Amino acid sequence: MLTILGFTMIATFLVLIMLKKMSPIAALVLIPALFCVFVGKGAKLGDYVIDGVTSLAPTAAMLMFAIVYFGVMIDVGLFDPIVRGILKFCKADPLRIVVGTAVLAAIVSLDGDGSTTFMITVSAMYPLYKRLKMSLVVMTGVAAMANGVMNTLPWGGPTARAATALKLDASDIFVPMIPALAVGLLGVLALSYVLGRRERKRLGVLTLDEVLEPETETVLVGAGAGASGDGDGAVAKKAARAGGSGSGSGSGTDADLPEADDDFQGLDPHRATLRPKLYWFNALLTVTLLTAMIMEWLPIPVLFLLGAALALTVNFPHMPDQKARLGAHAENVLNVSGMVFAAAVFTGVLTGTGMVDHMSKWLVSNIPDGMGPHMALVTGVLSIPLTYFMSNDGFYFGVLPVLAEAGQAHGVSSLEIARASLVGQPLHMSSPLVPAVYVLVGMAKVEFGDHTRFVVKWAALTSLVVLGAGILFGII
Repeated sequence: MLTILGFTMIATFLVLIMLKKMSPIAALVLIPALFCVFVGKGAKLGDYVIDGVTSLAPTAAMLMFAIVYFGVMIDVGLFDPIVRGILKFCKADPLRIVVGTAVLAAIVSLDGDGSTTFMITVSAMYPLYKRLKMSLVVMTGVAAMANGVMNTLPWGGPTARAATALKLDASDIFVPMIPALAVGLLGVLALSYVLGRRERKRLGVLTLDEVLEPETETVLVGAGAGASGDGDGAVAKKAARAGGSGSGSGSGTDADLPEADDDFQGLDPHRATLRPKLYWFNALLTVTLLTAMIMEWLPIPVLFLLGAALALTVNFPHMPDQKARLGAHAENVLNVSGMVFAAAVFTGVLTGTGMVDHMSKWLVSNIPDGMGPHMALVTGVLSIPLTYFMSNDGFYFGVLPVLAEAGQAHGVSSLEIARASLVGQPLHMSSPLVPAVYVLVGMAKVEFGDHTRFVVKWAALTSLVVLGAGILFGII
């Protein structure tokens, strides 16, 4: 009964938010509360919620101060050189912009934290997507998938959890998986290329390769990039017509057009919050903070709390300026922290009522006996939906040991099981139980349901690519 109710609760939640019948924050609170009553444990709802909030409180604190810290770093210009490099590559070409989104998200994901990756990626790429009227769910989907593949880094979380749960060395799990994960990242880039071509076709933005006359090339790209009047793909089409009919009139010369990467800085290069004299201090502070995270010198929430306080004090020594920076990022902080605490209700009920345990045991018990020698493959396939419907903690500490035990009974090593358990991460990063995804959709101003409807199929495909590569290379 609990198994059926668990799957029904998750399905109800997903359907309602994808159909936009409820907001995610309302659905995360009201649906589990209703199902808690159905289970007959309504009297314990308060305990379940408090347990859920207690378990996610450190995550909420980390996100709150991480948003403030990286928000300040973006304000003062720490990431401007990286952003300028990506945007110079992208110009006004939708294909390049989508691929650039994947590259930027993958690079920034090296810090091991999804929230910071999404903050930096969205801050850099959002203005381009808006200016050309590109699909914002393409941006959120590509960023989430790139981060999902990179999330398997030993300091990203899943690998460490798998190692802890099965008492293995994290490097023994991760290092052999690098070829398969590299193929997965190439798959994300290939998918970005396909989605970018689709956006280019939809918007009609012309690129250098599509222009016949050299004189017209600069006109087309420059006009598309300028977009000062219309701000959408139609500008490029108008530029194409203008270039074709009046290229000799003098109205389409380089002198008359803004430079593409000047017009598409993404981050205002003249904003008052820039602190160029403190650039190296901020860079050193960020490197120190990330090093401390990786080395686990202090709990991550404490590190971001100290980092945010120090960054504000040094970069904005005057109290009104500090208040202004906090106010500028307050909306993101409130949206994300509110969503995290709402998710705590969902996870609290799912765990407290025993639904998670019953769901995982049902899935494991229904594995055919003939699949025993192929438990690594089974684990990889199961990790895709299970890490979407469950937290990483629930999967790696609750389900993975059971799968590993079943595998050992058929001669499959725990290392193979652990490696296979990582393949679901590209989809996991868009799970409604992952706090970072609310940073992504919130900053991108995308409905969570729209993001989910778009990304699930592509992220699942990426996970299968990683699994296939692992099998092909003999890793899994």
